Amino acid sequence: MADPPTRVQLCGSLAVEVCGRRVEAALPGRQGRLLFAYLAVNRQRSVSRDELADAVWGEHLPAGPDAAFTVLLSKTRTALRPADVQGRGELRLALPPDAWIDVEAALEAVHRAESAVTQGRWPEAWGPALVARYVAARRFLAGHDAAWVEVWRRRLADVLVRALESYAAAGLGVGGTELAAAERTSLELIERAPFRESGYRLLMEVKAARGNAAEALHVYERLRVLLREELGVAPSPAVQAVHRRLLLESAAD
Repeated sequence: MADPPTRVQLCGSLAVEVCGRRVEAALPGRQGRLLFAYLAVNRQRSVSRDELADAVWGEHLPAGPDAAFTVLLSKTRTALRPADVQGRGELRLALPPDAWIDVEAALEAVHRAESAVTQGRWPEAWGPALVARYVAARRFLAGHDAAWVEVWRRRLADVLVRALESYAAAGLGVGGTELAAAERTSLELIERAPFRESGYRLLMEVKAARGNAAEALHVYERLRVLLREELGVAPSPAVQAVHRRLLLESAAD
């Protein structure tokens, strides 16, 4: 019989299930949630009390910060049982071996998706790309603000862009009925990262594969004008190569 699950959702609404028991409501307020989340995203290492206090309060330390932190840590430990925060001066979150944390899953999934795309294993990229996409599309620690929280939001924004890129590439590689999803994903990629040329390149190739060569050439022109007016540069050699190929194919038709 499988052990009760331990799952942590940090993106979107905070949800913490420890050995089958939901515990997020038992965490001691905003500070307890920030303390737990910081330990969760750093659970592969030990974290000093000073670092944790900075993560929780930043520049607004309470009066008697050592005592306040001790109380906060004690309440957090109680809320998380049977999981634990181990240590005294250096602290570390101890979860069951099969614990699942959404941000860890997203980082691992986007790496697997990109590896599959690099090797041309298109169907193998879909699942991991979707996992990374669904996690990273939700706001990290929604309703909470701290410098380290913003760092993670930027990191996950990059994960989302990479996941969209992998999913669009996989759809293009498989072709057929997946081209429509690849086109939608390429458009979303361009919207989220307008200076990331891979989005335009993928959209050009998808449109051409769907029989819309003129639209594909228009995408190139849109990119060319954007880069010239905003950065004073031309599209990359990879994008120009796709453009030349499409021109040749159009001329041949």
